[in-house]
Amino acid sequence: MQKMVQNQPIEEQLSILKNELNDELRNILNYWVKSTPDEVYGGFVGRIDENNLIVPNAPKGSVLNARILWSFSAAYNLTKNYDYLKYAERAYQYIIDHMIDKEFGGVYWSVNYEGEPLDTKKQVYANAFTIYGLSEYHIASGNEDAKTLAIELYKLLVKKSFDTKNTGYLEAFTHDWQLINDLRLSEKDANEKKTMNTHLHVLEAYTNLYRIWKTEGLKVQIEVLIHNFLDHFIDPKTYHLLLFFDEDWNSKSGLISYGHDIEATWLLQGAAEMINNGFLLKKIKTVNITITEATIAGLDDDGGLWYEYEPADDQLIKQKHWWVQAEALVGFYNTWQITGDEKYMAIVKKNWQYIKAKILDRKNGEWLWGRDENGEIMKSEDKAGIWKCPYHNSRACMEIIKRISI
Repeated sequence: MQKMVQNQPIEEQLSILKNELNDELRNILNYWVKSTPDEVYGGFVGRIDENNLIVPNAPKGSVLNARILWSFSAAYNLTKNYDYLKYAERAYQYIIDHMIDKEFGGVYWSVNYEGEPLDTKKQVYANAFTIYGLSEYHIASGNEDAKTLAIELYKLLVKKSFDTKNTGYLEAFTHDWQLINDLRLSEKDANEKKTMNTHLHVLEAYTNLYRIWKTEGLKVQIEVLIHNFLDHFIDPKTYHLLLFFDEDWNSKSGLISYGHDIEATWLLQGAAEMINNGFLLKKIKTVNITITEATIAGLDDDGGLWYEYEPADDQLIKQKHWWVQAEALVGFYNTWQITGDEKYMAIVKKNWQYIKAKILDRKNGEWLWGRDENGEIMKSEDKAGIWKCPYHNSRACMEIIKRISI
């Protein structure tokens, strides 16, 4: 394999990076093709453990299935490899048959291994990812039902979750879209009504939907979401993202998530570009640089990006998760494109070297969950599961491949 060296012309370095990412994209998707289809109960298995063993009778998450749908659809749209479209179709059919609530609308958080509803809570985050996947699948397949369903889910979120008084989206509801006490995406999250993470992926979903359904109402929703970030989520003092808010936009946490910081930079920019709002785009590009600079504080000397930092007790969570590295790859590349500053490209190259050395699973395929503060593989973490999906890493590969092709 040809190696990037410092004194090579940038065009040659980018060509090498693109070739390596093309190879890695194939490796990631081949893992999911070979290891995850559920040949007994349909769709894809719910969980594969750290030893690469399928966990029998594991629940199946709507986020996992929506992300599989997006990943294979996007890969087909990039490569025109028909095999990818077949696996996108498999994911689509499973979502239609098992994840959609036919009575109250929206998607369940999870079903059991047989496809029966399990956790029927309506998490806005999961519904957003389903919109995201359906939109990409429509582009890949031309399936009009997928487009119709994506639009229906969008309208449902606006009707049930959008805060008409303060703007923003409320986090979660019961199966029939009533208020719920436990709003959390996971046990580690604060139980608050509005979260940065959900808003970021609602924005991402709406941006993708706008590619296939350019309506003024959707454009306005995207603009409002961008303003939510500019007005609330981006801390004007630190330029890190504030993660948790109450209904009235009072911040409830100072926790810093380096992966979300850098992920937000390029997703916000992509949204402004998609709706062709030059004013917001200019503003976002400027703020992206300051967020990127703030994120640099989370970089380790080896090129990996740490997970989180809690300023209240000066505690750095010294873990390097797979998804954080994937977002660093795209985010710093994007800032290099904005500025032309070589220091950002140097970070990209070093981060990619770290991923290749420490995050890729050379034995079993796909990416490890991550490394701990001692550089050891994190134990008891999924290889595939509710949260471990082919989304962050395949998306990072595809995003940079496309950018290098420009």
